[in-house]
Amino acid sequence: MRKLLPLLFLSLLAVSCISNKRITYLQNLPDNEPIELDEFIPFAEVDYKYILQPFDIVEIDFASSDEELTKAFSYQNNGTGGLSGMGGTGGGGGQGSDPLYFRGYSIDQAGEVEVPKLGKIHIAGMTEEEAKDKVQEAINEFFKEEVYVRLRIAGIRYTTLGEFNSVGVKVIYKNRATIFDALANSGETSLLGKKNKLFIIRQYDGGTKIHQINLNDRGILASPFYFIQPNDILYMEPMNIRQIGNADNLTASLALFAGLLASTLLIINLVTGN
Repeated sequence: MRKLLPLLFLSLLAVSCISNKRITYLQNLPDNEPIELDEFIPFAEVDYKYILQPFDIVEIDFASSDEELTKAFSYQNNGTGGLSGMGGTGGGGGQGSDPLYFRGYSIDQAGEVEVPKLGKIHIAGMTEEEAKDKVQEAINEFFKEEVYVRLRIAGIRYTTLGEFNSVGVKVIYKNRATIFDALANSGETSLLGKKNKLFIIRQYDGGTKIHQINLNDRGILASPFYFIQPNDILYMEPMNIRQIGNADNLTASLALFAGLLASTLLIINLVTGN
């Protein structure tokens, strides 16, 4: 029995160890063309312009030399036509803590936004620039004076599930964000997350697709999924080691096992008299 216990402890320790290769980002994996440090990596040949969808929230600002004109497009208790002063990056939280949810212009199920004085304007299925031009055309028909329009997505909203240190609906106040921006904004992944199996559930016009990416692979920098999009859902699977313990209590579990092992050996020595 005394001979088997150390072997059992070593076996448990061996299966509990996590290789650095499983947790290190941006490696040069052997199956791919190596990417060296300082090497220029062009973005994937894809169109990164986001297409507006129903239930998106957009920011619409109006500017004119005549302030009275822009006030006509402001909702009650909203000092500007749309939003202002909300640039930069921001972290976490759901819509309950997000002022853009209450002050922005929400695209309804029919793909329209309702702007004071202008009524409903269909902008779903368009890029930000195309939607801006559509609103500008509508306002040009309403006023002869010059009123300029700025329209943009009110931050990138995405959801994290699984082995993230912070899960839930997150917001990044930028018009473009990488997968690593999303990871950092979500408190990083847990130690037990399968970084080679991050699933992106992405909304498309008329449906949804599930994509799998490998964060261990340096080739992600040239992937079309290097940039996240609004409404993405990021799900990371746990490693099988979770059957033994999670990242927080694994060390404590091993320490407890080691203590029990030492106590058992001591009792055996006392009983056998060796």
